[in-house]
Amino acid sequence: MLAALTLHDAPRIAAVIIFIATYVVIAIGKLPRFQLDRAGAALLGATLMVACGAISLRDAYQAIDFDTITLLLGMMIVVANLRVSGFFGVVNYWVLRHVRHPLALLAAIVLVCGTLSAVLVNDTVCLVMTPLVLDAVLRLNRNPIPYLLAIAMASNIGSVGTITGNPQNMIVGSLSHISYAAFVVALAPIAAAGLVLMFVLLVLVYRGEFLTAERFDGEATPRRYNRPLVSKTILVVIVMIALFFLGQPVPKVAIVGGAFLLLTRRVNPGKIYREIDWPLLVMFGGLFVVIAGFEKAVVTPETAASIGRLHLENAPALAGVTAVLSNLVSNVPAVLVLKPFVPNLSDPQHAWLVIAMASTLAGNFTMVGSVANLIVAYRAANRGVAISFWAHFIVGAPLTLATLALGLLWL
Repeated sequence: MLAALTLHDAPRIAAVIIFIATYVVIAIGKLPRFQLDRAGAALLGATLMVACGAISLRDAYQAIDFDTITLLLGMMIVVANLRVSGFFGVVNYWVLRHVRHPLALLAAIVLVCGTLSAVLVNDTVCLVMTPLVLDAVLRLNRNPIPYLLAIAMASNIGSVGTITGNPQNMIVGSLSHISYAAFVVALAPIAAAGLVLMFVLLVLVYRGEFLTAERFDGEATPRRYNRPLVSKTILVVIVMIALFFLGQPVPKVAIVGGAFLLLTRRVNPGKIYREIDWPLLVMFGGLFVVIAGFEKAVVTPETAASIGRLHLENAPALAGVTAVLSNLVSNVPAVLVLKPFVPNLSDPQHAWLVIAMASTLAGNFTMVGSVANLIVAYRAANRGVAISFWAHFIVGAPLTLATLALGLLWL
């Protein structure tokens, strides 16, 4: 009897162990003493779920949300074309030509990073804008820290506003079937108010940097760019956004737009492929299978009822759980952890909006709260500028609490 029970429970026990181990590696970023990164951990976890019988291979294929993968791949191709064309350098050059005061420079960085992150993927905006802004502020002999914080935090906050702003929103959009326009109406005001709040907090914390009569000349070195490719890519982005608002399927529009941009005589497609974050796509696919295996083996009606006692239908409770999970294991895995429980809530679409809002805004709490923060810190460190944990926390913690409260009031 005991042997039979143990044999019957083996896939369930294995699924729990695989799930926990996968998320531990994702949380710390790498398996100690091994070269296994987050993408590898997700892929290994997915294959072990199949190997132990927690989920069949056919069910594993069906567990992958290809709408999310397609949307992310399409947006990556679009952003890659903008990077290769020199578009971001042009934006940076224009800003430096027109600002004359530190406050104006901060406002421009917040506006540019927040807006671009609402249209494009926030991590990419940080990757591109950090060295450009750092070059500018060092040349102007300014304190680089508040400007670097502005890049990371504005990119996080700005990305709240649209489905295409960040990977977790893409997942929410695919799983919830909320239209692009409805998503923007619900969350874009939170993003706009959050950017203003972040600007004010940075000015208050770094009063010596911004509340000054000093001015600078606004000279800037022109950046080389591929005019035809910039024009073509911007036109494609405008058409894509229009189609999003007209109700066309977001993944279809994204992949068609990205594929169309590959039709060119000027750019070797290899340059575009090298800009795509393939490991992120692998991590997404693996996590979908890991979550599905865990859900099938472990999430029984009794388990769902126990989770229900956390009162996740209550927006503040759901936002709190999401925010804590996002800082423990990162925002994308946090969203996927909550996936099995949302359909059982009284208003799943509202719950998904709360999750999208909280998982993104929570990323500003600490430096390790989002990949965007780490990208800025890493690229700055390569130039000899260190952003300390405290420097981020003193702005990020109150900003996160204030924007989450603002978001809950609005929703």
